[in-house]
Amino acid sequence: MRRRPGIGGLQTAAAARDQYRLLGENVAKIRTDLMKEQLATFRSQLEDFARKHKNDIRKNPAFRSQFHEMCAKVGVDPLASNKGFWAELLGIGDFYYELGVQIVDICLATRPHNGGLINLQELCHLLRQRRKSDRGVVSEDDCLRAIGKLKVLGSGFEVISVGKRKLVRSVPTELNKDHNEILELAQAQGYVTVEEVERRLSWTPGRAIDALDTLLDEGLAMIDDGHRDGKRRYWFPCVSPISSSIGVDS
Repeated sequence: MRRRPGIGGLQTAAAARDQYRLLGENVAKIRTDLMKEQLATFRSQLEDFARKHKNDIRKNPAFRSQFHEMCAKVGVDPLASNKGFWAELLGIGDFYYELGVQIVDICLATRPHNGGLINLQELCHLLRQRRKSDRGVVSEDDCLRAIGKLKVLGSGFEVISVGKRKLVRSVPTELNKDHNEILELAQAQGYVTVEEVERRLSWTPGRAIDALDTLLDEGLAMIDDGHRDGKRRYWFPCVSPISSSIGVDS
């Protein structure tokens, strides 16, 4: 018959468990302290790097993007506030605030034309036109970061992906899978027809017309009936080359 452990054995086992627990806590604390020390070192090096290269960070969009990636790896957000070390050193908080205001202005100015959905590349192009003296210093990465800050404010701005393109939405329009597939199909020519949607997506006429009518009602599409074949074109300014011809006053 197997003997059960006595009181002494139980006390020894409990003491061993306590020792293992304390050892584990000590190891965890050592690791945490070491990580904090490494992060502090990285942040200090990052500050030195920013001081040394602040002009490149301000003027070179590719360099600025890489700098943001470095900051993210050590938990630093230079855009978190317009006050403090990073704002005083680099001034990039003000830069993105200004970009955000200009993005809102452009989206409002082009909304009657595109229904509140604009190609990210076109938005950057219009931004560069508006910032005539600094035309080469605004990148798509800069636009995305500025829009990200607008989104935090609950402004309704967000970036959506349709096929290979990124579109900036400035109105609370809900696009379902059917709408996204039509927008992706329209990227080839800037427009689609009901017949093309039926053939390429294997849809019924009712499904194609319903989705296109919804996009038309939302202001995202324009009708073009002036063709010899009699087929109605549904143009989408947000993915169409004709969209870039619409100017925005500075």
